[in-house]
Amino acid sequence: MTDLVLRPPEQVMTLSRLGSLHQCRLSFMRQLLRRIRRENWQITRPRFDITARGEGVAVYTAQGPKRSYSLVAFAHDLPPEMRSDRVIATAWDSTFTLFDGIPTEQDIERLRTNVPLQEAGRISAKELSLSRANRSARLWDYVVDCLAKGTQPEASQLANVGYLMRTTAVYGSGKFGASDRAFVAARAEFEAPFQVEMLSVYLTRAFVADLVEHMAALKAPETAVSLAPALRRSLGIGNSTGLGMAPFLVNHPRLLNNWIMAREYALAKIRALPEARASELAAFKAAYEKACASVALWRSDHPLQQAKLAALAADIAALDTTLADFDGSGPQPWNALYLWAEKTLSEEGQELLVSLLMEPHGALLEGLGACMQADEHALFRINGTMPLADLKALLKTHYAWALETDWQSRDACARLWYVSESKLEPRLGERFEEPLEPYEQPLAPGRDAAALYLALQDAPESTVAEFLAAHPEHRHILRRVQMAPGHPYGEIRDNTISAEMKPLDMLRAKLSFFGATHFDPRSDRWVRINMFRGAPYPHELADEQGDTWVYGVAP
Repeated sequence: MTDLVLRPPEQVMTLSRLGSLHQCRLSFMRQLLRRIRRENWQITRPRFDITARGEGVAVYTAQGPKRSYSLVAFAHDLPPEMRSDRVIATAWDSTFTLFDGIPTEQDIERLRTNVPLQEAGRISAKELSLSRANRSARLWDYVVDCLAKGTQPEASQLANVGYLMRTTAVYGSGKFGASDRAFVAARAEFEAPFQVEMLSVYLTRAFVADLVEHMAALKAPETAVSLAPALRRSLGIGNSTGLGMAPFLVNHPRLLNNWIMAREYALAKIRALPEARASELAAFKAAYEKACASVALWRSDHPLQQAKLAALAADIAALDTTLADFDGSGPQPWNALYLWAEKTLSEEGQELLVSLLMEPHGALLEGLGACMQADEHALFRINGTMPLADLKALLKTHYAWALETDWQSRDACARLWYVSESKLEPRLGERFEEPLEPYEQPLAPGRDAAALYLALQDAPESTVAEFLAAHPEHRHILRRVQMAPGHPYGEIRDNTISAEMKPLDMLRAKLSFFGATHFDPRSDRWVRINMFRGAPYPHELADEQGDTWVYGVAP
């Protein structure tokens, strides 16, 4: 194999490209399901006590090779006027926690008094996550009524929404008393990022499908039927995600680097392959056909996404023509296909192709998933002996875009990030319209890097230690600058406080690594997505063939 050539961070780490990423084989949902199937996990439902009013508790237990985990689900009879996706909501249709092991009756009673309260309650180190979900106003009653009458809901109706419930938060990593990730990170099943949260959502999807059938059966026990398997598979779990998630990528440069590095390394390995085998070519084209069908289901009323979908439709038309003649011949055929896409397609189409190129090469990418975690508890120590000349060189290399930005322009620094006092979550304010500067969070690395570079120009000090002793206000960005050579993909190479910045791009980048599909922005600050759409349910996992369920579509 020739030397691998990775795409440069300057190309990959712009907001527009990050906002065009698609799920891929390395996405965390798919890593989870491959492990569950490979290790033959047994998933059971030891408890399901739900009344005709839709109130009660259910437990789903996933037994792995060494440990078991249980989703404890509480169903609630929520009046429609109380149903809200906003973080200020205080009640939900269902609330959940992922329990470490098998809960006792005492555990369930303790959880019953806390989990439905979400932020207002407290869970313990026995719990790994806390989450909640609301029914789809468009689908829930319709599906219950259809099943109760003994008929199946229309596939087109299901396809237009794609889920029966959507989560509005899935908290983990120590929030509200839950176990910190540090206590479970060494477990093999959680070595990849966000596996706790993905397992919680996967079991939630099983609960939702069971609950809608249960409610129909209680409504009309003589006539009710279950969802047809194909229709059931076509439903995922929706999710509403807003500004609270957006700064994550800025706050976790080591983790972001490892996610992007794994993806770019996978692409580079594929591009370097000298040939395309017939089996790989067939698998690629099969995945492409399924992806096209999935894209055809992608709906959005937001102009930003409509423009991207229009570009993606044109990209698919161009791909159709090119792939009709693509037979894998010639040197490094996958690289030739990628280079054609880079010259021809939009960023949306290019990144879809990047994901598709990984589909037939699972064996080649084995082991990359474990490389996507990061030990962020390990302190990065600033090198105080570094000469300031070397520090300036790092800034020129890794923050060139920031040094070229006119930070005196009002548009360049029009926004600022702060934390909401009421919800303790990140918010985005208008710098010149709201008195928020005293509360600004350090979420503008580009601006801060440029300020550091300016301060270095006339600095009399010769080393970093001497400089920081005189200018401690630059400590946070100086640490990031020194981290950059070892974490080339750890910094967004774009302005995170400009008037044109769309938080949606950061949301999509993170959610794509989760494995989300069918992004549906409601503004440039929050988005609805679908998770596990097309995935096998627990009882179907053993018979599942392949790993392209994520492209599954409604019949």
